[in-house]
Amino acid sequence: MDLNRSFGFLVHDVARLFGRRFDQNGHRLGMTRAQCRTLSYLARNEGINQAGLADLLEIRPMTLVRQIDRMEDAGWIERRPDPADRRARRLFLTDKGHRILGRIWEVATETRSEALARLSPEEADRLIDLLWRVHTMLAERLLAPVAETPADGDAAAKAVPRVRRAPIAALPAVEGSR
Repeated sequence: MDLNRSFGFLVHDVARLFGRRFDQNGHRLGMTRAQCRTLSYLARNEGINQAGLADLLEIRPMTLVRQIDRMEDAGWIERRPDPADRRARRLFLTDKGHRILGRIWEVATETRSEALARLSPEEADRLIDLLWRVHTMLAERLLAPVAETPADGDAAAKAVPRVRRAPIAALPAVEGSR
């Protein structure tokens, strides 16, 4: 198998390189990529609890607690009581956190511009559209109920049924950009 033509390998490697370049461009922020990611996810999910945010970030809740503690000490995040559960806390960005987020987006925009520099604007839009379709399909599949795992561990029974798809060339173009 040619890994350069493997979708999974290529997507992962592009994400890895993009992250490393973001780190280089973002050194002036004085923040880690993990902190940038946490603030970005929190901005999209304000009011989420720590366990939910840890799940979105795919990190252990205890790892996130230490990070949230440091970010709260820096004045970027605040914990508020959950009205439905006295033991739980909800997370929100502070005004300072929103300002820092603006600087993070500037670095992200700079990095994205570099990453897409060899594509025409139309190609860049098409790439984003196609990746969004893949994202949507995978997100839908993750939300779909999973069949019970048989006791004998039959791998075929665990597989999610395949959906017939039209060839990529036959798919209509998606209008607009993201």
